[in-house]
Amino acid sequence: MSPAQQPAAGHESTDGAPASRRRAYHHGDLRRAIITAALDVIAADGPSALSLRDLARRAGVSHAAPAHHFKDRTGLLTAIAAEGFGLLATAVREAGDLKDAGVRYVRFAREHPAHFQVMFAPDLLRAEDLELTTARALAGDALREAVSGVRPEQRGDDARLAGVAAWSLAHGFATLLLGHNLDGPMGDRDPEEVFRTLAAMLFRAP
Repeated sequence: MSPAQQPAAGHESTDGAPASRRRAYHHGDLRRAIITAALDVIAADGPSALSLRDLARRAGVSHAAPAHHFKDRTGLLTAIAAEGFGLLATAVREAGDLKDAGVRYVRFAREHPAHFQVMFAPDLLRAEDLELTTARALAGDALREAVSGVRPEQRGDDARLAGVAAWSLAHGFATLLLGHNLDGPMGDRDPEEVFRTLAAMLFRAP
């Protein structure tokens, strides 16, 4: 395209998006922009509301651009889940002990509710995706490391079942919290402090 054919700064491009935005995405991270737009949709209306065509419109790019990066809707959701597991693994690995790991799990769910919705919905994801399986394994390893730091007399002899118990407590609490099912029982109490109390009830010396 010659300079004479290019849209003037601030003018609309042929697909309705400002030319300045299209130029920015050409040199920037369009993949990130699409994921960010998808997270907004999921947080507001759930994964079922996702449409690659709508995301392209939101990002101000051609209808084919999301498919170029993710192939299809399942690929996009899989990328979101993989990112979520990576973030979760980092958060849990920085914990000081198992209770802190659980608090960080709950905090992750509160701060990344859209990721959390997608990560544990296998019917929405491409299960064999390498990025997803790697990130999920890292998150699992981080949780197991936190459990291994608890003395056997506090967690029992079966470390694997103790890990399931810890995960069930953190995940169940986070799920109920995001669904506003705990608004009544907790009142104005800080969710993280409530979780610490629950974790102390589960993992304690006899």
